Amino acid sequence: MVATAASNPFVPEQLNVADFAQIEPLYLALLERRLDSVEQLTAWLGDFSSLTAAVDEYGSRRYIDKSCHTDDAAIEQAYLHYVEQIEPRIKPLYFQLQQKFLRSPARPLTGDRFAILARKWSADVEIFREENVPLETRVTKLSNEYDKLCGARIIHFRGNDYTPQQLARFSEETDRAARQEAWEANTSRRLQDRAAVDVIFDQLLALRTQIASNAGFSYYRAHVWKQYKRFDYTPEQCLAFADSVAEVCVPLASKLARERARDLGLSSLRPWDLDVDPKGRSPLRPFQEERIDDFVGKTREIFHRLSPQLAMEFDELSAHKNLDLASRKGKQPGGYQMSLEQSGQPFIFMNAAGLQRDVETLLHEGGHAFHFLAASRHEPLVFLRNPPMEFCEVASMSMELLGSEHFDVFYKNPADAARARRKLIEGIVNILPWIAIIDSFQHWLYTQPDPSVERRTAEWLRLMDRFWPDADWSGHETARASHWQKQGHLFHAPFYYIEYGIAQLGALQLWLKAQHDPRGALNGYRAALNLADSRTLPQLFAAAGIVFDFSAKTLGPLMSALEDELAALPA
Repeated sequence: MVATAASNPFVPEQLNVADFAQIEPLYLALLERRLDSVEQLTAWLGDFSSLTAAVDEYGSRRYIDKSCHTDDAAIEQAYLHYVEQIEPRIKPLYFQLQQKFLRSPARPLTGDRFAILARKWSADVEIFREENVPLETRVTKLSNEYDKLCGARIIHFRGNDYTPQQLARFSEETDRAARQEAWEANTSRRLQDRAAVDVIFDQLLALRTQIASNAGFSYYRAHVWKQYKRFDYTPEQCLAFADSVAEVCVPLASKLARERARDLGLSSLRPWDLDVDPKGRSPLRPFQEERIDDFVGKTREIFHRLSPQLAMEFDELSAHKNLDLASRKGKQPGGYQMSLEQSGQPFIFMNAAGLQRDVETLLHEGGHAFHFLAASRHEPLVFLRNPPMEFCEVASMSMELLGSEHFDVFYKNPADAARARRKLIEGIVNILPWIAIIDSFQHWLYTQPDPSVERRTAEWLRLMDRFWPDADWSGHETARASHWQKQGHLFHAPFYYIEYGIAQLGALQLWLKAQHDPRGALNGYRAALNLADSRTLPQLFAAAGIVFDFSAKTLGPLMSALEDELAALPA
């Protein structure tokens, strides 16, 4: 059962989270309780979870609102009120409650159920410093400034105004001059903000370095490892993964790039040649941009083919008005699934523009939504609902791969469905080097005493040369040097990107399993989702019937399987 304010008398049904005077007494009441018995501890955790769910959902709703309307001053003010006046005042109280749980004499009597929670909260307690709370608030506000810059970008192109996401449609046009003109217009607009983005990022670097120092760490990377609860792998393993990508993935990506250039009749690929169909066929258009209902309905059909239960769960998002999918002016770029903890419902945000990538994105975020629904229904405590992100991304990336078997829902012509599937597979080959770039860049950024603009630009270009060498950026060197500014994770969630690489290898294992046992693969997928955060990362992978490993031992065979799949698909 999902804990809600209505079902838990501890949290008043009409609680106004925007008023700290209403929520503070609830935290103080929890701090005053005795936790001498398992029964007392269990009841206390239930009430703490209910309060946390109410506060989290309020904050999530404010973030969703500002994502959807970056140009609305009233919405921004409500979000900033939460960021400045509510969240910072809750953090010290939350820390004290975590300490209270860890010190309870009843905790050792609870068995394995709360072992995962104790490990997570011990890490939180170890790194919490009250002086970091205002610094974290400043980090959040700076990330919001980055979002506002991105959300304000409108490009005038051939007589019309477009968001960057809408303009991306031209990257698939067979008219090369149109592709180049659109790419240059989009890039020119982004570069107008380059200096401002650099200023924001410099401030973020300084704040994060100070946060780490206050917590006793020489570098921010060590702080993040604790903050993200990365108990099951090390920074050195991440750097080894990048080496494996350079050895195994980059040669395959370069081979695909050479084939693309050959098919296009080009001596070298330019940045505007990377998305167009290499055979000169019209762009894949799975749905009309303005027909979002058609987009939703056909995605639902894919889920239904995989499992009627998935389709019914997807219907819940529409029923609760928890989908905002269309691209428009004033909307934050990107896509995400947000968990609404009190109502037990997921929200999906994205910027659909009628592209094949939009289909993959909705499948991806749908996988996150199914994960949250499973967790919220099987785990009453908010604190045990959120598994490590490395496994959360298995849930989403697996849905992309499993759903790709049914792209014919969007395409009447089987050849187009095969093209879409090929595009997804090639995208996986190409995204792994990009993941290695972003992750390696962050390892460098946050272990340097002086990551100045000049030095980080040099490091970025070195990484581009190593992992992404196949496009000719002549005449656009400035764009190449600042290409990292497009990656929102660098601003919002530093070091959150290796998860995609780890999870991609897990998703590929699940996909290969589905080739000979589709029902067993899906059953394993769902069984693992139901475990929420009650197991370690390797145990969650094992529950899905896959192996937690992102070394060359796993990467090599999976890349060979992708190469075989591409060879079997029509070009």
